Amino acid sequence: MNFNSFGFFIFLLITFVLYYLPFLKRFQLLTVVAASFYFYAYTDPWLLILLLFSIFWNASIVYLIQAPDFKSKKGVLALGVVLNLSVLFFFKYSGLFAKTFLGSSGSSDLHWIFLIPLPIGISFYTFHGISMVVDFYRIGSEIFKEKVPYPKLVLQSSLYINFFPQLVAGPIVKAKEFFPQIKTKNFKDIPWIQAAKILILGYFLKTVIADNLNDLTFVIDFPYNTHHSTLTLILLIFGYSAQIFADFAGYSLIAIGTAFLFGYKLPTNFNFPYISSNFSEFWRRWHISLSTWLRDYLYIPLGGNRKGNFRTYINLFLVMALGGLWHGAEWRYMVWGIGHGLLLLVERFLDQNLPFRLPENRFFSFIKAGFVFLSVSLLWLLFRLPDFGTAIKYLKLVGTNVSLGTDWELCTFLIFFSIPVFFYHFYGWYKEKYPEETIEKVSIMGYAFLLFLIVLNKGPSAAFIYFQF
Repeated sequence: MNFNSFGFFIFLLITFVLYYLPFLKRFQLLTVVAASFYFYAYTDPWLLILLLFSIFWNASIVYLIQAPDFKSKKGVLALGVVLNLSVLFFFKYSGLFAKTFLGSSGSSDLHWIFLIPLPIGISFYTFHGISMVVDFYRIGSEIFKEKVPYPKLVLQSSLYINFFPQLVAGPIVKAKEFFPQIKTKNFKDIPWIQAAKILILGYFLKTVIADNLNDLTFVIDFPYNTHHSTLTLILLIFGYSAQIFADFAGYSLIAIGTAFLFGYKLPTNFNFPYISSNFSEFWRRWHISLSTWLRDYLYIPLGGNRKGNFRTYINLFLVMALGGLWHGAEWRYMVWGIGHGLLLLVERFLDQNLPFRLPENRFFSFIKAGFVFLSVSLLWLLFRLPDFGTAIKYLKLVGTNVSLGTDWELCTFLIFFSIPVFFYHFYGWYKEKYPEETIEKVSIMGYAFLLFLIVLNKGPSAAFIYFQF
């Protein structure tokens, strides 16, 4: 079910009313779990089979881990991680590896591999499963003060893995942060103002910015791109950079705002990433829940930066390459991750070895932020175009299409719908530099204006970009 569909608003209203009805209050957990299953199975009930398996085996592993008389806790932890990764690999990557090593059609005996469907949201809920078994192994006694009966554990695990606001595309929530929140919620405790602001901003970014830009950036694809001038092609790169931010940040904000309505706090996923003045900062601001998940469950277990510079470089490179591949079952995503990994490695090397430092002033910060944004935007071509070769051809067209006439109407609309993203980031920069009270006075009028634009200027409805991952 899509957040920007009429059906979702009806579903949300019914679930909300049932959730807070006084005589159903003791069934809150069951209500939101049942609603989450319905939300996920709305278009394809068969998807529930794998999701239910994920819930039951992760709950079973946690049940064994928290059993005081169970001796093989480390072994069952390893089993839990392997099970989650195996399912993710089978459903998401088996076709990619078969195509790579067996050819585009594969042998007749293995042709079925190419027909395996990709269950929506599998990248997110398998990461939740891994977080669940690892966190309970590490600090289970802090999450549950006493052993939880298996039926209750299954129900709570269902909510954690299957909670509908973040189920399909995040934010990725760590088990140690979510399970302590599972308790009876009260209608009077809903942070209405905070939830409303977050939801309005999320829907504005998605429906007004991302959906309108989606209707323009299709010309990035071949053969449309061959007919456009250098200026248009450059603006398309920046337009898509604005679109992917608005689309994914919009989804995350809608998820966070919706979770507030049910008494749950999800982690912030974006913190004005395009004002970053270096690549490390960018990854502390972009898709924060994924960055911190990779740090806590992959980078640190690999040794992090504790085993010398060479191992640190290897760990960074490996984490970014695997993080790229996590986004999709195509090698271009790994190339995207490797690109970011190399930028992080070069940045770290220069930071440690340059005999001088650039002056810390507003001018140089602006130059560095511009370089980071340009690099990130160029790498987004690997998300938008079908393969690495097509992205290279696009960049060649930027150099060769100088003499072509510019489509000024397209350029005007690209700029018009991209500007709010950059104003939003300027707002973020201003908010960090100056006390929040100086801008909160105009915020109510600002959100009212955003709501007005949502009603009158939303673009053609399009699926969220991260649904494909």
